[in-house]
Amino acid sequence: MDNLMANKWFVRIASFVIAVLLFISANFELQSDKKSIGFSTSPDIATETIENVPVEVYYDMENLVVSGMPDNVDVTLKGAKALVTAAKNQRDFKVYVDLSDPNIAIGSRTVTFKISDLNEKLVATIEPEYVEVNIQERVTKEFPVEAEYDPSVLADGYSAEPPTVSPQTVKVTGAKETIEQISYVKAMIGLNKGVKETVNGKATVRALDRNLNNLDVVIEPASVNVTLPISIPSKTVKINAVQKGKAKDGIQIKSLSVNPKEVTVYGKEEDLKNINNINVDVDISKVTGNTELEVKLPQPDDVKKMSVSTVKVKVQTDHVVDEEETEKEDQEQEQEEQIEQDEEEQTQEPQEQQEEEQEVSVESKKLTNLIIGVTGLDENQEVEIEPKTTDITLMGASQYLKNITVNDIVVTADVSQLTEGKHDVPLSVKVPDNVEWELSSSTATVSITQKEET
Repeated sequence: MDNLMANKWFVRIASFVIAVLLFISANFELQSDKKSIGFSTSPDIATETIENVPVEVYYDMENLVVSGMPDNVDVTLKGAKALVTAAKNQRDFKVYVDLSDPNIAIGSRTVTFKISDLNEKLVATIEPEYVEVNIQERVTKEFPVEAEYDPSVLADGYSAEPPTVSPQTVKVTGAKETIEQISYVKAMIGLNKGVKETVNGKATVRALDRNLNNLDVVIEPASVNVTLPISIPSKTVKINAVQKGKAKDGIQIKSLSVNPKEVTVYGKEEDLKNINNINVDVDISKVTGNTELEVKLPQPDDVKKMSVSTVKVKVQTDHVVDEEETEKEDQEQEQEEQIEQDEEEQTQEPQEQQEEEQEVSVESKKLTNLIIGVTGLDENQEVEIEPKTTDITLMGASQYLKNITVNDIVVTADVSQLTEGKHDVPLSVKVPDNVEWELSSSTATVSITQKEET
């Protein structure tokens, strides 16, 4: 070993090897340090396009309106891959247009997009690079709102009254030129097919030009409350009872009376013009005496609905006597007359009394201010009726009439088949037996509304 260390060539070779090893080690550490801080002797260059980057616009928003500015642009970044990737993921840069100069001119002008908060070692390209915008004076004006709807969706036979709007006016803000183009401010009422009832709801307000194109403005409030009253034309007609079939032997139909005497029919106005009465058939073949029948009221083809579907028919009858019985009665009557003539002075007073007892005393009695009740009202509805009272005239034998009071009479209006709105409704009457009646008015006007939510 001592001999090797004394050899100068051995020492030279060993020193060279050690120097090479030290160089390799130092160079490796330097490359490691550079990579650890994001540098490389030959870095990777990347290009990425970031789509839909929001555009911020700086301007006097209280007094100006800028139109034509896109909401988003595309930004292409180029640079070190690590930096491009970080910018794409974090998106912490901004694209903006600066129109904040207080002396900026009104009208059209070309503006260039700018970018901020981007790493200075990245190169950005914005697409589009610039844009044509229009700068206008900001104006606010008040307009009346007109509600609209599609009449074709109404149920067959139904019609709508003019809709109401609340509030009736709105404030529209936008560029002066745009405000001057406004020809209509409308609230469209959305309806489902086959509407039969009054519609209450909200409708979005739109500003339109003369060609019904939507205009880019701000509307306050953006929606309004609308009410569209929907109803169906009606007409009150008389109900006629018509005999059908043959009466039994010995039975003669004296009279038929209908209750109610009138019915309200609903349908298209042109169809109702031809309906003046409705006939209800009464089968008399099974009638054996005075009776009251409940009969279904036929609905004409052109009628959509009726205020009542059935009526009560009171049948008054007489018994018919055959010829043999009539002849026998005539003979007996002649014999009685002969006896009466013979004993005229003795029997005159009892006979007159008997005739008076046989006569039926028919009288009339009038009761006033009978309260008209309402039946069939939905719990979510309210009703007003006019008139609230009516008068009734009763006709019959005095023994039946003398004890009848207003407490024995019930007058009602059935609203179970009616929708919201105003209607003429026939009145129904309940009276004691053996009494005929007649109202001062056979109908009443009812107004049905929806109860307000509490």
